[in-house]
Amino acid sequence: MGSIGTPPSAENGSANPNPATAACDGDRKPQSVDGYHASSNERTLESDVSKKRKSSILPLEVGTRVMCRWRDSKYHPVKVIERRRTHCGGPNDYEYYVHYTEFNRRLDEWVKLDQLDLESVEAVVDEKVEDKVTSLKMTRHQKRKIDETHVEGHEELDAASLREHEEFTKVKNIATIELGRYEIETWYFSPFPPEYNDSLKLYFCEFCLNFMKRKEQLQRHMRKCDLKHPPGDEIYRSGTLSMFEVDGKKNKVYGQNLCYLAKLFLDHKTLYYDVDLFLFYILCECDDRGCHMVGYFSKEKHSEESYNLACILTLPPYQRKGYGKFLIAFSYELSKKEGKVGTPERPLSDLGLLSYRGYWTRVLLDILKKHKGNISIKELSDMTAIKAEDILTTLQSLELIQYRKGQHVICADPKVLDRHLKAAGRGGLDVDVSKLIWTPYKDQG
Repeated sequence: MGSIGTPPSAENGSANPNPATAACDGDRKPQSVDGYHASSNERTLESDVSKKRKSSILPLEVGTRVMCRWRDSKYHPVKVIERRRTHCGGPNDYEYYVHYTEFNRRLDEWVKLDQLDLESVEAVVDEKVEDKVTSLKMTRHQKRKIDETHVEGHEELDAASLREHEEFTKVKNIATIELGRYEIETWYFSPFPPEYNDSLKLYFCEFCLNFMKRKEQLQRHMRKCDLKHPPGDEIYRSGTLSMFEVDGKKNKVYGQNLCYLAKLFLDHKTLYYDVDLFLFYILCECDDRGCHMVGYFSKEKHSEESYNLACILTLPPYQRKGYGKFLIAFSYELSKKEGKVGTPERPLSDLGLLSYRGYWTRVLLDILKKHKGNISIKELSDMTAIKAEDILTTLQSLELIQYRKGQHVICADPKVLDRHLKAAGRGGLDVDVSKLIWTPYKDQG
């Protein structure tokens, strides 16, 4: 080959018929070669820097903030909550349990290293110092909003208890469960007995709610279990929907198993070990194979605070079908039968609060729209079994109430009512009161 930039001579038999082209090619070639070497060196340097950076930050410390690829294939900010070594891995081979800081804790999960963008790693900041610096920069209004967000769903806990709760429940111990024909991803930690700590998946009998570690155990159990519906009394049947009342004292194991199961999807409640004091109302879809639980609510047998509901849950496969609204409406129908006003036990979960606000709004607006003349909050409470305080806060949030001459006055403009009703959405499934056959607990004995 001739020297760079010099066309080969005719003597060596490889003369280029177009010297101009050869000269031009020769001009480009050294740039290409020089450019290639420069690019290679830069890439090598970048690679070395990247390797040094990775080796200096791996394994990631608990508390590290980094961007993580979620199931939508987009990167979202996360905080590392916990870490664990992978099987047969090297010194830096860890999985990380992360909290997506934009979302609810129910989306927390274990992720692999390749899901994390290590270029986005932020140094671990002392949380107390971070909070102090942040609070200095925030206005009083901003700080109040942050505080409200931090304790939502945990209003009964002081700061120390809240930290202890979050520390104890920070990592999901059961990843999935099998219940009937569904495999369900869990949302939160649930304090199952220690022997289940190494079980990423549990298998539940959908009728008695006993749980097992292996599919074969469930299959053996199902051959022996003679239940085809929750234990207890069927108090409601309308079409394919059924409601069973289960006494926690008479069916203690079932009540405890239900609490273990529910805690996987409820962040804000502590687990009830003393189920004797509660009644459980289990909503089922019925077919020729039996009555399959879709959700439930629990209720204290005797509540001095007028609580008509303690916990409420619609299982994930059945959500967004109106069952949650049905359960809330059902709890108020029981209160009407008792001749009492009722209110849900606080704190409410984020989803629970939304459901209740929607229920109260629809019920009150329906009455105000149909009612002619003035109506008081006491009269509304008597008609609906909704506690007066809940009525007041609901109407205030809708700006339908004013305080005049020492008393609250309801302002029900028909157009405003229609607008609010439209915003509240559909009411879900109706409770057919004629199908409710029930005796209040105090009268049962």
